[in-house]
Amino acid sequence: MKAVVQDRYGRPEVLRLEEVPIPKPGANQVLVEVAATSVNLSDWEGLTGVPAYARIAGLRAPARRVLGSDIAGRVASVGAGVTRFRVGDEVYGDNLSRMGGFAEFAVASESALAHKPPELTFVEASTLPQSGAIALQGTASARPGQRVLINGAGGGTGSFAIQLASLAGAHVTAVDNAGKLDFMRDVGADDVVDYRREDFTRREPFDLVLDLVAHRSVFAYRRALVRGGRYLCVGGNVRALLRVITVGAVVGAVTGRRLGILIVREGPAHFRPLAERCAAGDVRIHVDRTFALDEVPRALAAVGEGRALGKVVVTPRTG
Repeated sequence: MKAVVQDRYGRPEVLRLEEVPIPKPGANQVLVEVAATSVNLSDWEGLTGVPAYARIAGLRAPARRVLGSDIAGRVASVGAGVTRFRVGDEVYGDNLSRMGGFAEFAVASESALAHKPPELTFVEASTLPQSGAIALQGTASARPGQRVLINGAGGGTGSFAIQLASLAGAHVTAVDNAGKLDFMRDVGADDVVDYRREDFTRREPFDLVLDLVAHRSVFAYRRALVRGGRYLCVGGNVRALLRVITVGAVVGAVTGRRLGILIVREGPAHFRPLAERCAAGDVRIHVDRTFALDEVPRALAAVGEGRALGKVVVTPRTG
């Protein structure tokens, strides 16, 4: 089969398309013929090895040669002990523990997969597992009349989070670069901010801040919250995350605010609710564009360099 592989950390230029053996599913595993794999920021981090936590599984070289976690496709074969799926079933899921989605076939744990809703295409379903789980959990506390801010809102997770917070009745402010302002308005943001021109932490404070690209000081984040407000970050540089865990917890407690990291729960139970809302038409899926397997370097660059509007998807089999 064809797969996009890497043997060292670096820019997209370190990737190459190769012929590799089709993997075999072990006990409680499923072999999926991949129809679509969406690109997440975690793929960019796995490619570059930055931030440092991206190297936990492989300090000097990548532990996984093939990236791509959010897969959708058809079951090609099943391993011993698999009971929920049969050959031919249409499935999707977040294969973060094994990766391998930038290939024609990928092995995933049975527990990581769900049956694809028939109302969704493979491309649409692939956008949901990781981004959907983050958006659902990050906006779960949004309430009618609250002021919610989403930083880094122009990508895949952000586009879902804007809609979910808006559906909850909150006033939503979305932050990203100037090229994404119109997109964020179209998705449903009430207000938009170009982070290069304005510091959102100096606006009227918010009840909830979901930060997808944390890099500021905890004192700036505290300033962005009303008393009793909550700041959640998922992703960002190591220094900012460590400060939130340590100094942020103390500053928040002293000032009557809550600052912390969103510990994202994985698995179908945590992304299927969004798939149901998408299938019902309550939430829209925004796909910027799709790329062929040999265009994976370009797909990763679009996400990693902050140019994607919504989700970017790779379709390994185009013919």
